[in-house]
Amino acid sequence: MFGSSDVGAKRDVMGAVMFYVAQLIALAGLSTVLVHFLGMAGVVEGGGNFFEGGHVYTLIGSIFALWLGGTILAKRGATNDIMSVLVVAAGVYLAWTSGVMLGLIPIALLTTMNSK
Repeated sequence: MFGSSDVGAKRDVMGAVMFYVAQLIALAGLSTVLVHFLGMAGVVEGGGNFFEGGHVYTLIGSIFALWLGGTILAKRGATNDIMSVLVVAAGVYLAWTSGVMLGLIPIALLTTMNSK
């Protein structure tokens, strides 16, 4: 339904959109469950939801964007390509400052770039 789950695969624009949607769904589920369990343990205040963009959700989403971008770079062998690293840095910056939904866009567009 969402295409290949290989993060290192080169995608066209529609494939990048489907990758974005799939990762956004995975992130919403992962962060909701994580915040729920952290709230039960008393580590964080478990209020709000993913789409409100609370501080804990922003932190989890930014870490997810960094992990996903790093995984894509490592899988493609592009860790020494400064343009790809800057795209990941822009995605993490946008995820931290503007919102996780906006920060995943450069990460998804990274999958359209050539691997070398």
